[in-house]
Amino acid sequence: MRNTIIPMMLPLAAAMLLYGSAARAQDPYPSRNIRIIVPFSPGTGIDILARTLGQKLAERWKSSVIVDNRPGASGNIGTEAAAKSVPDGYTLLMTASTIVTNRGFFKTMPYDAIKDFAPVMPLALGSLAFVTHPSLPAKSVREFVSLAKARPGEINYASPGNGTPHHLAMELFKQRTGMDLTHIPYKATGPAVADMLGGHVSVMFMPIHVALPHAQALKLRVLAAGGIQRAAATPNVPSLAEAAGVRDIDVDIWYALYVPSGTTAGVVGRLNSEIGAVLREADTQETLAKQGLTPTGGTPEQLARLTRTDLERWLKVVRDARIQPD
Repeated sequence: MRNTIIPMMLPLAAAMLLYGSAARAQDPYPSRNIRIIVPFSPGTGIDILARTLGQKLAERWKSSVIVDNRPGASGNIGTEAAAKSVPDGYTLLMTASTIVTNRGFFKTMPYDAIKDFAPVMPLALGSLAFVTHPSLPAKSVREFVSLAKARPGEINYASPGNGTPHHLAMELFKQRTGMDLTHIPYKATGPAVADMLGGHVSVMFMPIHVALPHAQALKLRVLAAGGIQRAAATPNVPSLAEAAGVRDIDVDIWYALYVPSGTTAGVVGRLNSEIGAVLREADTQETLAKQGLTPTGGTPEQLARLTRTDLERWLKVVRDARIQPD
């Protein structure tokens, strides 16, 4: 009896498995909770971006969107977790341009920014302001460059740490202008800004929304804001390229959305369309503007190009400056 029952049941079992697979394939996306991995601490600009967009998506999709902060190793811990996630569209990575700049600072990387991720879309730009302490006589970027060249190595600049976008921005600026400045790395933005206000360091690239209140109080000078283009928050302040008369000096931080490699094109397209619509909403733009972020949007192809070109660009900056990891 056993030998006759099993063969009769096998086709039925196979049919049930096929039916179950087909049913799952037809489930509308999303049909369960979505997790957004943010490889930085709560309260940071990228975290606020993720929570703003996540809440909007949850309202549109009638589904929970969970922000999962995984800070550490300059974003590498959370990024690795995202890279190793199932490519089913239910784990997203929202990160900054550090996904490519980190490549120059770690001897080994736990992920490949090109191979391990499928780009979804660019999200926003965070403009950096070129800020000086009022004790410096320079009142324009060109005057600062002249002063720095007359005093090679004497002017100190601050950054929130070795390998941060703020650090790389200044190294790029040095390379484009031939200045010699001395780097003073801090553990975070707060202590660096505090020493800037105290006059212990003279210059820094600072997020525009951090710099503006101090500039308005006349405690710091904003000599430029934005890399190639003027920052939306300060339309009357020249961009760094304008102020220095130097081309190819894009120092702004970009934010973007990725999914693990292997995620279907249909899911990528749906995410791109829905998040693009959210970015165009007026209240979204207002919320992000308070964090110094300018929504951009864009296609997966645009993000793919940006990832490749900036990976090469910042690797060259690191090598030319001979920057060593901590």
